[in-house]
Formats: sequence, structure tokens, C-alpha cells
Amino acid sequence: MSTTSPSTSATTATSSAPLLAVRDLQVHFPTQDGVVKAVNGLTFDVERGKTLGIVGESGSGKSVSSMAIMGLHRGTNAKIEGEIVLDGVNLLDISAEEMRKKRGREVSMIFQDPLSAMHPYYTVGNQIAEAYRVHHDVSRKIAKQRAIEMLDRVGIPNPDKRVNDYPHQYSGGMRQRAMIAMGLINDPNLLIADEPTTALDVTVQAQILDLLQDLQREFNSAVIIITHDLGVVAEMADDVLVMYAGRAVEYGPCKEILTHPEMPYTWGLLSSVPDLTGDTDARLIPIPGNPPSLLNPPSGCAFHPRCPHRDKVPGDLCRTQLPMLVPGQRGEMHTKRCHLPNADAIYAAEVLPVIAPDLAEEL
Repeated sequence: MSTTSPSTSATTATSSAPLLAVRDLQVHFPTQDGVVKAVNGLTFDVERGKTLGIVGESGSGKSVSSMAIMGLHRGTNAKIEGEIVLDGVNLLDISAEEMRKKRGREVSMIFQDPLSAMHPYYTVGNQIAEAYRVHHDVSRKIAKQRAIEMLDRVGIPNPDKRVNDYPHQYSGGMRQRAMIAMGLINDPNLLIADEPTTALDVTVQAQILDLLQDLQREFNSAVIIITHDLGVVAEMADDVLVMYAGRAVEYGPCKEILTHPEMPYTWGLLSSVPDLTGDTDARLIPIPGNPPSLLNPPSGCAFHPRCPHRDKVPGDLCRTQLPMLVPGQRGEMHTKRCHLPNADAIYAAEVLPVIAPDLAEEL
């Protein structure tokens, strides 16, 4: 991985061609009140067999970008520019019919709410089998058997019987497993998991994450996991892309981002995560303010109205000039979008002692 040129808005280049290469992606929605710039110049790569974690608050552009990869903005008023290259093919240049052939076969998605994503009038097995028959010329009997095999693979008990149940007859964790079965039934090269553990209890969350990792190793799929939970990222991701107001604000290897973040927004995300190994009575430190309007985003750095460190930047750069995504202090593998000088030192001296005193004492 290395940073792109200054004119490019972001992030990762590899020595060999990545499975997915997103370049300067823009997804804008014209409205009566103006243009909503949901994604504004996003670039990243995902290699086969690797996991990219995309994190950020609601409204940062995570799900909108993933839906663009899936071609789900087609037929809407969305204005999409840039490139989404999957295995050498720019998905923005192909026809709707060609995209339908790729969706589910080469790229698949696990949606955030499986109860809404699955049709209530059809059995779970029918829906999984249909996803298989769309891409394979097989009988209903063979497709149903394949659905039973996948339900068994994702840990559904008595799959030969539960295949005939309806979505409402499954628990939340079982519906999520069924969605994973549907997403992987065609052995896709790329799997996008949008908040796959939301609204699940912690035990089921751990099971779902373990399942995704096992299946990724089995199928050698590339995975994009979209979440606001940095605990999930620490468990799953090889690389992390932090988004804010439709842009990438920090990118790097997972361990590097979690231990040496250089963007105050990332510091805020880390500060709001409870430390279960430390003082359980300690208060969480929320990020002040609210995410910006994408109709009228702030000038300069979009995070500056909420940033407690903006006064450390000389002049008025935070308010007037959009920072480029540039290499951090620890090398080109780690990029950040911030004017703050000596960010690593500020994090170690001011932020880490507050959010993780034990770690600060060790440094």
C-alpha cells in the first residue's frame, strides 16, 4: 500500500493488481435543497483474501459507497463518478444486465437488517435457493439441497427442516447467519458486510465474526466490513479506512490505526469505546457536537467544528483549507487527512493518558 498523488483523495496501492480498486468515487444526490455529497472522492483497494474495515459515524458515507459497488444506485437520481474496478472490470461502465450477472456471483452483500432484506412471504430456503439458481442452470431440487448445505455450513441447526421456515421464525442471529449463507452461496470473490453484528448480543456477535473469518479462509474471498464498532475492526480487519463527511480521513494497517492514530476524529472514535480490561466505572468520552450536514458541509476540514485540537494548527488552516490525504509521521503505509503537526506526539501526551492510562504508562 502507498498513498496516491496529492490530487487523488485517497489511499492504497499494492504491488499487484487488487481484486477491487475504487478510484475517486463520488456519489451525489440532487435534491430540492441542494446536492447531498454522500461520498466525495473516495479511493481504496481490497486484495483477495484480505479484509478492509470501513468505520465512521452514521452519515459518513460507508453504506452509500458499498451500495455503489453493488450497483444499487442504478435507476435512482444518484450522480456517480470515478471508477469501481472489480477484477479488471469497471463496474460503472457495464450495463445493468451485466451488473446483475456479477451481483451475487462475483460481489455479494450482507445487509444490516436481515429481517428487512429478506422477503417475508417466501421461506428462507426458497430465497437462498433462488439466489443460487439465478447464476446456475440447476433444478429447484438441486438448488434447495445447496441451500441446506449452506445453512448447515453457517451453523443453522436441523437445516433440512429449518430450510422451510420463514424469516420471522428465525431468531436475529439465525437470520444473520441465513443472510451470510445467501451472500456466500455463489462463492463470490468479494463480500461486503454492512454492520453484520448490529442488534445482536455479544455472544452471537462473536460467533458471527468467527463464522465470517472461517468462511473467508475457506473461499479466499476479499471482505469489506462496514461498522462503527472498532472492536469488530480489531477482530476482523487487515486494513482500516476511517470515513467522515463522505471522505477518507485516515487509512492504514489495522494495528497501526488502533495504536498510533494521527487524526483527531479517529481519536474520538477510540475514546468512545469502553475498555473492558480497565476501570469499568470510567466514563466514555463522546465526540462533541453532531456530524455535519452533507448539503452544507463546513469549509476547510469538515471535522474542525468538533475538533478540540484545531487551535494547535498555525493560522486558520482548519477552517479555510481542506487537508489532503498525506503520509503520516510513521511512513507511507499510514495516511491521514489533517493539518495537525506532530499528531503522534499529541496523541501520546494528551489523548492516550485519558483513554488508556495503562498503555500510556508503558510508553
